[in-house]
Amino acid sequence: MILFSHPTGNQNVRHAALAFARAGMLAEFWTCIQWDESGLLDRLLPAGIRRELRRRSFPQELQEFIRTSPWRELARQLAGRLGGAGLSGKGTGAFSVDAVYRALDRRVARRLASCRDVTAVYGYDDGALETFRAAKAAGVATIYEHPIIHWRMVRRIQEEEAVLHPAWIPTLGALRDSAEKFDRKDEELALADQIVVASTFSADSLALAPRLKAKIHVVPYGAPPATKSSNADPVGGRLRVLFVGGLSQAKGLGYLLKAAERLGHHIELTLAGKRLSAAIPEQAALDRHRWIPSLPHDELLAEMSRQDVLVLPSLHEGFGLVILEAMSQGLTVITTAHTGGPDVIQDGREGFIVPIRSVDAIVEKLELLAGDRAMLTGMKEAAQKKAALLTWEGYRSRLVEVVRGCLKV
Repeated sequence: MILFSHPTGNQNVRHAALAFARAGMLAEFWTCIQWDESGLLDRLLPAGIRRELRRRSFPQELQEFIRTSPWRELARQLAGRLGGAGLSGKGTGAFSVDAVYRALDRRVARRLASCRDVTAVYGYDDGALETFRAAKAAGVATIYEHPIIHWRMVRRIQEEEAVLHPAWIPTLGALRDSAEKFDRKDEELALADQIVVASTFSADSLALAPRLKAKIHVVPYGAPPATKSSNADPVGGRLRVLFVGGLSQAKGLGYLLKAAERLGHHIELTLAGKRLSAAIPEQAALDRHRWIPSLPHDELLAEMSRQDVLVLPSLHEGFGLVILEAMSQGLTVITTAHTGGPDVIQDGREGFIVPIRSVDAIVEKLELLAGDRAMLTGMKEAAQKKAALLTWEGYRSRLVEVVRGCLKV
């Protein structure tokens, strides 16, 4: 039986919890907020807050397993909207994301002492240290999901980028993380008995972790259901290009914007993601293209179905779930080898794998697709067919298989 925890419960976390619940392996699922979309409070709150909290609703079959510790996360949400940047600021504030993660970690560690039937704990990067310490003391197995790449590689890449493009430094969050945070991450990895990652690139990055003894298992994430048919190609129209993610240079956005500037009227670029800096990208760049700061997940998938190509030129990515989401909606994908792309895309078939920091490569592939509509249509169809094989159901089955093998259940 598994004691499972994550503060926010994003898409991959939900499917992991569902996998263990359906396999009869889930003891409890600890998170911060479980939101009831049908409740009175949901109807009374302002739309912006309601939209954010609705991201914290969970499938009905998980309800009996969910335990919450909501107050610090609720305070973080309120502080951010009321201008309390000092309280909710990254890393240091009493209601920062880091503080929320660590508070839940401490709560789960305390809970473990009274869970006599638990044989393993399952935690996530930067939110499992106290839980793992308590598990080691109790003789309970520790399983660690590492959805990103190792911080040493992140730091090196971002330091290089800061020299190459200093204007983008405000969007490079790892440069502001503390040595104490990095030490915590390394200790979590050292305490793990088994590690689950979503991509080969993420697994390879863990060679930089000191004192690592755990076996590493690569379990790629899944795709949502495919639409019934690929989106129609615009006859004689511009190539519709989509970027999804925080507007950060860690995701290679500056390189895509330069490529779009060179391609001019040959493409129509849509950016879907929150701005991480008030100055970068420059407002002129945002005005030049279509920018959608935020979309609920179902609306994001609908937006994808209206596009031709997803470009995710990330400098580092543990997987890049939007890759499979876009493929499921009939988009071909241009991404880098520093993502989960090589695990799910055959270069030249469902999409293209390009080098990081290469404006020329992005321009070349977009020009190729814009100039050859038959190729574009074929690649979009191949991408959608591939996504239909890489389902969340398959992810859940594979994850249960891996964890059962670890625990010899």
